[in-house]
Amino acid sequence: MFSAGINSMVPAFAREGIWLFAFLFVVVLSRAQLTYWLARGAASGAVLASGRKGFLGSVARWFDGPIPRKGAAMLDKWGIIVIPLCFLTVGIQTAVNAGAGLVRMRWSTYTIAMIPGCILWALLYGLGMLAVFAAAIRAIAGSPWGWAGLGAIVCLIAAKVWWGRRKRRAVDAALEEEAA
Repeated sequence: MFSAGINSMVPAFAREGIWLFAFLFVVVLSRAQLTYWLARGAASGAVLASGRKGFLGSVARWFDGPIPRKGAAMLDKWGIIVIPLCFLTVGIQTAVNAGAGLVRMRWSTYTIAMIPGCILWALLYGLGMLAVFAAAIRAIAGSPWGWAGLGAIVCLIAAKVWWGRRKRRAVDAALEEEAA
């Protein structure tokens, strides 16, 4: 009886949002750990090949040299700040996670630093997807605010596409003018 009362107080989309958050958290945690371990495996394989001669041997010896050691020390010191913040970016996240593996940052430090970033990422993407889903449901249900939100999203996307094409045309015209 008590749980039925709680469920009636929490909107359905919020209950489903918890599952969406959990799913996204598992996805980003798995992806970050996989990126770390793939890069760490590549670095370990390179170190094992350090006895080889030629280009591969020099690359392999580099992984065991002072630069990766310095990178690992910096990530051990500053990774607690850098790693969670990288999850708020697009494109840098994979580079930072792979970099932590390449310099063979301690797994425990990396994982402790990574978890808050995964939580932030899952919240941001989950709330964004949940907001779009809720807006679409409200629009379908006939809510004028839902239609307004959906219309605003469509207008923003159209403006972005139009602005990007306009900038590309200006750049192409400038390049043609320079070539002539």
